[in-house]
Amino acid sequence: MTRTLRASLAIGATSVVIAAIAAVPNAQAARSSDVVISEVYGGGGNSGATLKNDFIELHNAGTAPISLDGWSVQYLPAAPGASTTWQVTPVGGTLAPGATYLIAEAAGTGGAQDLPTPDATGAINLGGTSGTVALVSGSTALTCKTAADCAADSTVHDLVGYGTAVVHEGSADAPAASNATSVARDPHGTDTDQNGADFTAGAPTPGQPGTADGPSASASPSASASASASASASPSASATPTGTPAPTPGPLRIHDIQGAGWISPQNGKSVTDVPGIVTAVRTSGTKGYWIQDPQPDNDPATSEGLFVYTGSAPTVQVGDSVLVSGKVSDYYPLASGDTAATTSNLSVTELTGSTVSTVGKGNPLPAPIVLSAADVPAVYAPDLGGASIESTPVTPARSALDFYESIEGMRVEVDDARVVGPSDKYGEQYVTVRPDQAATYRGGTELLGENQVPSGLLEVVPADGSNPGVNVGDRFSGATVGPIDYSQYGGYLVAASTLGTPVHNTLAPVTAAPGGAKDLSVATYNVENLAPGDPDAKYQRLAGGVVTNLASPDVIAVEEIQDNSGATDDGTTAADQTLAKLTAAISAAGGPAYQYREIDPVNDKDGGQPGGNIRTVFLFNPARVSFVDAGDPSVDRSATATKVVKQHGGPALTLSPGRIDPANPVWTASRKPLVGQFRFRGDDVFVIANHFTAKLGDQNQFGRYQYPAQSSQVQRAGQAQVEHDFVQQLLAVDKKAAVVAVGDLNDYQFSPALNALTTGTADGSGDRVLTDLITTLPADQQYTYVYDGISQVLDHILVSPGVRDYRYQVVHVNSEYSAQASDHDPQVVHFRP
Repeated sequence: MTRTLRASLAIGATSVVIAAIAAVPNAQAARSSDVVISEVYGGGGNSGATLKNDFIELHNAGTAPISLDGWSVQYLPAAPGASTTWQVTPVGGTLAPGATYLIAEAAGTGGAQDLPTPDATGAINLGGTSGTVALVSGSTALTCKTAADCAADSTVHDLVGYGTAVVHEGSADAPAASNATSVARDPHGTDTDQNGADFTAGAPTPGQPGTADGPSASASPSASASASASASASPSASATPTGTPAPTPGPLRIHDIQGAGWISPQNGKSVTDVPGIVTAVRTSGTKGYWIQDPQPDNDPATSEGLFVYTGSAPTVQVGDSVLVSGKVSDYYPLASGDTAATTSNLSVTELTGSTVSTVGKGNPLPAPIVLSAADVPAVYAPDLGGASIESTPVTPARSALDFYESIEGMRVEVDDARVVGPSDKYGEQYVTVRPDQAATYRGGTELLGENQVPSGLLEVVPADGSNPGVNVGDRFSGATVGPIDYSQYGGYLVAASTLGTPVHNTLAPVTAAPGGAKDLSVATYNVENLAPGDPDAKYQRLAGGVVTNLASPDVIAVEEIQDNSGATDDGTTAADQTLAKLTAAISAAGGPAYQYREIDPVNDKDGGQPGGNIRTVFLFNPARVSFVDAGDPSVDRSATATKVVKQHGGPALTLSPGRIDPANPVWTASRKPLVGQFRFRGDDVFVIANHFTAKLGDQNQFGRYQYPAQSSQVQRAGQAQVEHDFVQQLLAVDKKAAVVAVGDLNDYQFSPALNALTTGTADGSGDRVLTDLITTLPADQQYTYVYDGISQVLDHILVSPGVRDYRYQVVHVNSEYSAQASDHDPQVVHFRP
């Protein structure tokens, strides 16, 4: 399973960057942290349209002015042909932080209203329902016509495909537009490189930040790219003028707004002059600031902190005493149109459409709540039978979810926090506030059972946007301080305006001892969407891991080998170039000259990154082990099942390499197991390479449904059952047959899928035909992957009873480190057949 991509935000005393994890990996353009395309309308002048012109609108979501001189906006029809070219409209000038930039395009014969005065004018006739618009840091017409090619073009600063456009960012287009609707960026300004999630359709709003159906930075149009336009779009933070009565607090305080439930009792209502002290400011991404009441009530369930969403750079400063008015909104991250039903995430209570009066400056901040094992409950979430926790009262002593909800938006402090999830490229990492809870032998925190999320887990994001580059086992010495927030991709975090000093533990990668001359070694390694276009450095690091850390195993089952064109969805399925580059890198690193066997999948039928056609592959050292090639070479092995037959008194395969029951519905949109027959020192060994369906679509483990539904679990259990039955066929011929099943099974050692694979029953009560070797290790060593700070098992090596006297090891070289060649750790077993 490959971790989802994350969007970045910034928060802090002056700014903090936070990022959050998802989506299915796709060819992506560089995520824009400053100027983005905020709205596209192609129905201008059409029948039923109000506006006379099409338009494109830009918005500066950054904190500094951006020069657009020499830039352009460009348009490509939804389904470009061989002769289709990009149309270009030049732009120019300087775009201030928070300001919008309006480009008028072609006019039609209909419509009654002119656009506001545009900042640039072109003649492009945009598609009314579908098309692609790019913001380009140059004026030369683009030549790319696929999503992957456009993502690779460094001049493409931002891009949106809407309707049915071939070229778009992420896994889906933005919604279709119409003569009455435009597509506008998420009202919180989110840029996750997922057009389908970042844009919604609504009434066109040229020159206005935000969207018609979501929070807006300002209700007044801003058609100018000047600094004054930026200032007018921001809430006023000026003190009360001399000679006018001093403003006084309104009837509600923050704890009245937060309430004792998960949803504000004031949700959807307007409130006036709510008092608080500004504790942190976020100036990019979801712009706004936190306020906290220095005079708390006596109810532990009601938070005293609140986020104020502004949509443009806030003008308040940390330490300001303010009175804030606005509309209360429970915002659900990643929800479609702010509709709770479209996500399993919890909400963040915030004020939108806000105005502010500053009544004092330089005030001391409320003391942070110091988090420790004594404060945070030992249980992460209560078992509600799958029901929503929002239907229950906030009970801080019940679970970590309750506890963090009760202090949402308030300042907290974590002292000398140990890192349990390494820094990612967005500068996010995880620590534990319960250091003795489910600790691994290398400093992480472990998943020991279904729905047993370690409650001490807490994400930390530094205030200045820096990346501390910490690994598992490192720690942040001293105090880490900031408000509690809820991540865009789920889970609570500290938006750290003060970050403890990173202290590195110098965690050494694991190195497996080589096997003896009479031992066969079999390994598995998920190499995370390996494609020919990946940097040489990735190939070199993977090769070093194979040669140095895995000690050059005799057989390696490799998962996530992409086809020769990588993520480009052009019908290519062959992967010989990928494999040639990998095996050459291993040889160059001092390893053996591996040969390989694989079966090209049917195009776009095995899941994974669209266009990538990932598959499992056998690498083997022909100097140590031979591969038994069996079956008619002309047979379509992608669709034909291999069978078990009796040959020379033992089991054999009709097709080797072959697939196990590839037509079975359990393999829909998923990789099919690759099985091969090897011969080592005169003995046959059957190896099955796996990559079961991923956990995509499951409810968020950090979310409101507890325990979360795992819809993907049913398919994995079915896949495991099919493979279990195949292993039984081998053992029916020879109960001592050596069978090794390996790979990324995308599930835990205690899951129904692993029970079905090992025993044929979801509860593990059947006769055992395979032993999952991860379960033979001490409990604090049972993990192969670190996700959202949780050390867990996704990769497995299982052996039949005929495999004895084995030596097994998980080789930790990736998942615990901020610098990774892959997000998975490999593992290896040595045995004598």
